[in-house]
Amino acid sequence: MKPSSDSLVDLVLPVYNEAHVLEHSVHRLAAAVAGPLGLDWRILVVDNGSTDGTSAIGGRLAGQFDHVQFLHLDEKGRGRALRTAWNETDAEFSIYMDVDLSTDLAAVAEVVALLRDGADLVTGSRLHRESEIIRCLKREILSRGYNRLIRWVLHTRTFDDAQCGFKGVRIAAVRPLLPLVENQEWFFDTELLVLAEYAGLDVRTFPITWIEDLDTRVNIPQTIWEDLRGLMRLRRTAKALVKDY
Repeated sequence: MKPSSDSLVDLVLPVYNEAHVLEHSVHRLAAAVAGPLGLDWRILVVDNGSTDGTSAIGGRLAGQFDHVQFLHLDEKGRGRALRTAWNETDAEFSIYMDVDLSTDLAAVAEVVALLRDGADLVTGSRLHRESEIIRCLKREILSRGYNRLIRWVLHTRTFDDAQCGFKGVRIAAVRPLLPLVENQEWFFDTELLVLAEYAGLDVRTFPITWIEDLDTRVNIPQTIWEDLRGLMRLRRTAKALVKDY
């Protein structure tokens, strides 16, 4: 990666077969953060195993713009993409978001402010009472049920929307936890949040404005099964993993 300045934030877009939206989203994100962040930034597109031309677009954008970098992984997995980005970056902070940019991009500046205030991990919440959300009833019920299950099984208190695709991290704080995160796909978010809370990191939640993308690539039944297995595993192992953090 290119040399960093003293304060740098990576804006990470994990992508899988997103050729139809990637270029538009990169331009939209760059326009949204060009002024308000108050520190240096770059967009990092991490392609995890795409087969549709996403890699070609990401590589072209990185060649055209100094503020865009591109990384290709042969294997799928959002968690794998984030782990690689956060292990390799020289940035102080990193914010990741779904490439559909469902979360209002005004949240980027808010996350930066929270990280600069001392937070180690910041997560948007679609369940916060001040959030403004548009999504179907089925997804709303599943989300609320899943997050209540997390709290019931693992007794967490610092977050209420584990799967929201908009999170910020202080790299120095979360990097030691990455080898402890077993799941490299959708459950990665939940696992990292749980380990961060158990390790005593400063985890903060904030309200967002969010509109559901109807072109979602999430396999809901498969993801539910993955999440349930992950929760049972964390119930047995999570506290022991971070006891020496």
